[in-house]
Amino acid sequence: MNYIKGKLKRIIFHNNDSGYVVALFRVKETNDVAMQDKINKSITVTGVFTDVNIDISMTLYGSYVNNDRFGMQYAVDSYEMDMPTTKEAIIEFLASSFIDGCGEKTAKKIVDHFGEETLEKIKENRDNLLEIDGMTTIKAAKIYNSLQNYNKSSDAILKFQNLGFTIEECSRIYNKFKDRIEEILGDAFYDLKEIIYFKKLDSIYITNFGIDTNVRIYACFLETMQMLSNFNGDTYYYREEIVGLLDKEFNIVLSEEVLDGIIDELKDRGDIVLVDRKIYLAKYYEEEENVAATLKKIDAKKPDTIANLEEKLKDLEKRLGIDYNSDQEKAIIGALNNNITIISGGPGTGKTTIINAITKLYIEDKKLGPADIMETIALLAPTGRASKKMASSTSLPAYTIHRYLKWYKDSNDFFYNEYNKTNHRLIIVDEVSMIDIDLFNALLNGISPGVKLILVGDTFQLPSVGPGLVLDDIISSDYFNYVPLNQIYRQSDNSYIPYLAKEIKNNDLSEEFLNKRDDYSFFQTKSNQIKGAIEQIIKISLEKGIDERHMQVLAPMYKGENGIDNLNVVLQNIYNPVSDKKEEINYGDVIYRVGDKVLQLVNDLDNNVFNGDIGYIEAINGKTVSIDFEGNRVEYEKKNLKQIKHAYAITIHKSQGSEFEHVIMPISNSYYKMLYNKLIYTGVSRAKKTLTIVGDPYSFVRAVGNNYSANRKTSLKTKIIEVYNSIKQP
Repeated sequence: MNYIKGKLKRIIFHNNDSGYVVALFRVKETNDVAMQDKINKSITVTGVFTDVNIDISMTLYGSYVNNDRFGMQYAVDSYEMDMPTTKEAIIEFLASSFIDGCGEKTAKKIVDHFGEETLEKIKENRDNLLEIDGMTTIKAAKIYNSLQNYNKSSDAILKFQNLGFTIEECSRIYNKFKDRIEEILGDAFYDLKEIIYFKKLDSIYITNFGIDTNVRIYACFLETMQMLSNFNGDTYYYREEIVGLLDKEFNIVLSEEVLDGIIDELKDRGDIVLVDRKIYLAKYYEEEENVAATLKKIDAKKPDTIANLEEKLKDLEKRLGIDYNSDQEKAIIGALNNNITIISGGPGTGKTTIINAITKLYIEDKKLGPADIMETIALLAPTGRASKKMASSTSLPAYTIHRYLKWYKDSNDFFYNEYNKTNHRLIIVDEVSMIDIDLFNALLNGISPGVKLILVGDTFQLPSVGPGLVLDDIISSDYFNYVPLNQIYRQSDNSYIPYLAKEIKNNDLSEEFLNKRDDYSFFQTKSNQIKGAIEQIIKISLEKGIDERHMQVLAPMYKGENGIDNLNVVLQNIYNPVSDKKEEINYGDVIYRVGDKVLQLVNDLDNNVFNGDIGYIEAINGKTVSIDFEGNRVEYEKKNLKQIKHAYAITIHKSQGSEFEHVIMPISNSYYKMLYNKLIYTGVSRAKKTLTIVGDPYSFVRAVGNNYSANRKTSLKTKIIEVYNSIKQP
């Protein structure tokens, strides 16, 4: 294996998250014939380093390659930190900044006493240092600990590399678990699933430690339960479900006797909870219990009501020129006179109008100034686009729940929690159907029990991606003020979108769904003609001045002839074709270019960009991509482009919490796995001004009639009822 020995002399670039480094390296020795002329010269090196140590001798393994932009660089595959061997080098090392409590005089004394065996003597026993004249116990401990810590990272990296992890993975492992290395290399190996994909982790474990260990079986059992939650949204499972998936995914088959022992052990460890036949991951059991208890605590407080509220509401109607219907009045009055209120309704039923009235009446009654509003009222939503929509419609600041609670991405914790609560008195949460049990529990932990909490959503929308059925369970418990909205407000005499949504919801599609309206069209076409039809519609829309910022294509799935991946290629060629004037970058088989519309796939609180946010590529400089998210410019390195996708077409799931002026929705039998009632309803209800459906009317009718919706197994409703009746589980 080719290597170079020497020292890092200067750091040019260092990414703290990934450990990626660009630096100048002074070469002292090499076994690579092609690099003999680099001895005693400085070269550029690139690679992932767990610790960046200047002026410490290192051996780097890799190859000298030509970078198109930066010229010749030594690409480091792995490295070792070399320990000094001569007396002079050992003195220099002990006197360096890496060793605490040891200056040059002390270093010379130690080396004079132990000679070239100095470092081995110190590592062997720190009390050996007490043989040195003037050495104290405290100083000996500092020197010993510094030397141990210095060696720990390189030893750990080597161990994990030998197991089969890449150098970048080793760096992430060390940075995350540096205080638990020995534990991780033992029974806690599968804790690495926090940062390493479980299937890869399991493969490495099998290769090095075997297939039938208790460590692996326990880890795979728990992972199987988590997979069931991820697949189905369940918060509990039955024994047979776990056994079946455990065999399918991990090829683990257990006898009844062994299975009983595993369940008992995991229960004793506190990893799972058993209630009759139900098996819970402890996390979800505790979250449902806590949500139920916290809701009751909030509800039990004496409500802060508004005097003469009906009269004030009538006065507001006159001032705004609005005539609230009976359901809206009930929602507004109930929200301001109760501690917990749930408001649910489909598109066009006036949810935004109600939120505006609630905030205006509250602000006027409490005589809140601008600064008071910020400290008293919080408008929240699960996604960035949903929060921006709230802010736009109310002219008040709104936040994602993650941003409001101040989420720490690295630890997945929140600054505001059960020990440190926010002080807002009125909190309105929109798009609650999208919120899973984990996030809702975090929200309730972070807010004061004296709050007035208003939950707004649409019970017929797709449920949360994560486990739980929060909105439905709270409503069906029947313990809180709940106002469903049914009356639809027409946009025009010939409008149809909200009525189509209601027909889909009621599974009662009228024959008029093929008729053209002011806001609606259905273009009938065969499956293999859908892309061409969308292309023609887009071109006509562009002639009318409707560009990609105002038009959104929504489809059920990524793969297939009419999948999102293919549609985005077609749409990119129309909206943002190849140009010599536009920079491009390849990521896998995807080409991104300046001007592209893109979708953020993960929450990134540090950069104030969230899952579902849509932005535009502003610049591409080498391997760096700059994206503008409505005035928020975020820089992406090439390896982080996995966080985005083209957004000319996006999934209906990703569109939740958003609203688009013009929507095109293809429908084809090729989507058959995803054609069901709630999905189609969600897509239709995203359209604000116009909706164009392209495809097969028979597939559309079948989808509306398909009431498939995995019946999630959750216990929040039961736990709320138990809490209110003071019934406790055994």
